[in-house]
Amino acid sequence: MNNAAKGFAGLSAAAVLAITLIIKPFEGREDSYVDPVGVWTSCYGHTGEGVVPGREYSDAECEALLRLDTLEREAQLLRYVRVPISDEIRASLISFVYNVGVGNFRSSTLLKKLNAGDYVGACNELTRWTYAGGERLAGLVRRREAERQLCLRGARP
Repeated sequence: MNNAAKGFAGLSAAAVLAITLIIKPFEGREDSYVDPVGVWTSCYGHTGEGVVPGREYSDAECEALLRLDTLEREAQLLRYVRVPISDEIRASLISFVYNVGVGNFRSSTLLKKLNAGDYVGACNELTRWTYAGGERLAGLVRRREAERQLCLRGARP
């Protein structure tokens, strides 16, 4: 197994898509910082346990956190999705939940539309989530459009 394959061991195809197409490019990698809504964050958007202000993280530590966070977000979203979804839809939703949190996903119109079988309508809901701290952020506009495009690829028969 080559090093790239080892880095994705244990991840679903959807999780790999989410990481490579959306999460890494849009989160970027920083050691520790305060995000736009005031949450201490490290590496590729990791929040919560283990974030130490001012700490420097190795590439290996950041990659490990990214894999764990992505697996957790995928498990969280699958608890609430009641319809079959393609890898593309799953990848876009992993990225979405990674960014906005499972609570926001659970109570979203996006999830209601998805569970009603309105795949295209659910994908189009992604572009409504472009605000952080009451401000519309250009990076979130671009990220949501990337998620929407990937989602729509999986919504088409």
